[in-house]
Amino acid sequence: MGRSRRFSLRSRVTLLAAICVAGAVGLVSLGAYHTVRTNLYQQLDDSLVQRAAAAVETPPVQSRLQQIPGAFLASSDIQIGLLSAQGTITYPGEGGQPPWGPQELAVARGNASISLRTDPATDSRVVALPSGAGQAMVLAQPLGPTKRTLNQLSVVLFLISGAGIVVAALAGTAVARAGLRPVERLTSATERIARTGDLRPIPVSGDDELARLTHSFNTMLGTVAESRERQRQLVADAGHELRTPLTSLRTNLELLLSASRSAGPRLSERDRADIEADIRGQLDELTQLIGDLVELARQDEPRAEFERVDLVEVVERALDRARRRAGEIRFDVRLEPWVLSGDSSALERAVLNLLDNAVKFAPDGSSVRVRLRPLGDGTAVVEVADFGPGIAPADLPKVFDRFYRSSEARTLPGSGLGLAIVKQAAERHGGVVYAGNAPEGGALLTMRLPGIPG
Repeated sequence: MGRSRRFSLRSRVTLLAAICVAGAVGLVSLGAYHTVRTNLYQQLDDSLVQRAAAAVETPPVQSRLQQIPGAFLASSDIQIGLLSAQGTITYPGEGGQPPWGPQELAVARGNASISLRTDPATDSRVVALPSGAGQAMVLAQPLGPTKRTLNQLSVVLFLISGAGIVVAALAGTAVARAGLRPVERLTSATERIARTGDLRPIPVSGDDELARLTHSFNTMLGTVAESRERQRQLVADAGHELRTPLTSLRTNLELLLSASRSAGPRLSERDRADIEADIRGQLDELTQLIGDLVELARQDEPRAEFERVDLVEVVERALDRARRRAGEIRFDVRLEPWVLSGDSSALERAVLNLLDNAVKFAPDGSSVRVRLRPLGDGTAVVEVADFGPGIAPADLPKVFDRFYRSSEARTLPGSGLGLAIVKQAAERHGGVVYAGNAPEGGALLTMRLPGIPG
């Protein structure tokens, strides 16, 4: 079974224009034809009645043997006759006998004041008026000339309607071609993107609905391009970061395997313990790195439906988790109520990363200051400060970049993704992050989020 043929949008626009014009022209033509036809027949009837009345009033003239109505002498274009009540009719020999019947006979006998009808046998219009006692003046005019005029009018209207439909179809084609050109560009662009993966924006012209559609499409292309660039950068950075621990892990495993062979070099217990500890450290680093990569990839997904989040509860849950691995580090906490719409798990992970970062650089026995306070402008800040070495001025713009690790942090465990996750979570909730140094000398990391006081 073959597929049914589908019209293109351009063909549908052209066909719609032609149908609309055809309907409008058809209605106008029918209305004009009906109006002209009614007026012509009305004029014919009025003229025939007036001539019949004039014929009745015309005085008779003396013929050779009898008197005849004077109107007989001026009636060459119509048929005229004088019908008696007995059913006899007198008419001029040159004009022919007008048709008559019971209606005209009723006028002659005085039973009707006027008779006006169409005689189908002769295709003429017949009128009868009383003309004295026991007589009726009968006039008949053929309808042929009137019908020929109407036929000519119908031909003219048909030609005008056809010309209008053709012009409408041509105009519809031109309008469809011009109007659908941006759609064709969009179609070509999507086909080019599907074929080549090229996400360049489409040129925009005008300010109509199609131009706005092109702007929206370009915005979508920009978003896709940005997402693809982030993914590419993430993969490139992840590959670079994974290379070092994997190389070290492979080297250590090869040493252990070589030492396990009978012909291989022997390792001391101390060396074996150091290699095993190094392997465990590299595995922990890989595990953390992969977990952070998964978290970043999850936050790059389209935004899910947000829910009401109590930021105080989020910070307290993060503090509970941070205390279990903080050792001797204490937390100086002061939280003020704040509520926002968001993803509580993502926010908790961001706050936990801020706390873990502070614990990493805080000296043993010191404290980490944690504050949640509104700023009075519809936003609140989560501030985490430590008493560590602080952040060098050159590192301040880069601490939230993916895989960036300062010279002081390269000797410490971590993937370089923790603060990048904080930044991504804050931006996902309409907030910002910034880094600085606390007055007491340590690092001060701040996450600013919109919301309302709780």
